[in-house]
Amino acid sequence: MTSEPILHLASSSPRRRTILESLGLAFSVDTVDVDESRLANETPEQMVLRLAEAKARAADVDRSHFVIGSDTVVVLDDEILCKPRDREDAIAMLLKLSGRRHRVLTGVALYGPDGLRTTLSTTDVFFREISRDEALFYWQSGEPRDKAGAYGIQGVGGALVESINGSYSGVVGLPAFETAELLRSAGIDVLRDQVDHDR
Repeated sequence: MTSEPILHLASSSPRRRTILESLGLAFSVDTVDVDESRLANETPEQMVLRLAEAKARAADVDRSHFVIGSDTVVVLDDEILCKPRDREDAIAMLLKLSGRRHRVLTGVALYGPDGLRTTLSTTDVFFREISRDEALFYWQSGEPRDKAGAYGIQGVGGALVESINGSYSGVVGLPAFETAELLRSAGIDVLRDQVDHDR
């Protein structure tokens, strides 16, 4: 019987770590630092896939192991909403999103001994109408400060989200289904491994 491939997550995000843990996989965390600037004429889809790959490749690990890299952006029309610079920037973002549909794109890359695999998750998110006072109260909760688009669906920000069409975990930062499919294509079957471990 072959040994289980060693898996690494190229991210310091506690949200991505929690999602990967929920799949029952053993992994280590390797923090990476890459330039996340958007390139000229680059679509949001191209951007998240490029950054996911860059993160996976940047991890300082044994190249016989597997590395997951991921990048998430909030897109309103063709505008990418990054992490807010300050309170006013966060409020401006939230008011732009108010009462509208936006997209959350998450690119995932799996880099291993047999090369690179990538996948893209796209989720439509519908915000309810919110007032400036609500946006300010939300900012004061502290949650928007490190979140793309100035909100986190898994926290208080979930109260602003009327509905979604797509992957909830993709909005959080790591789409569970797409990630599991990438792993399965590389020989790491989440469901099969759970059954084997329980025997």
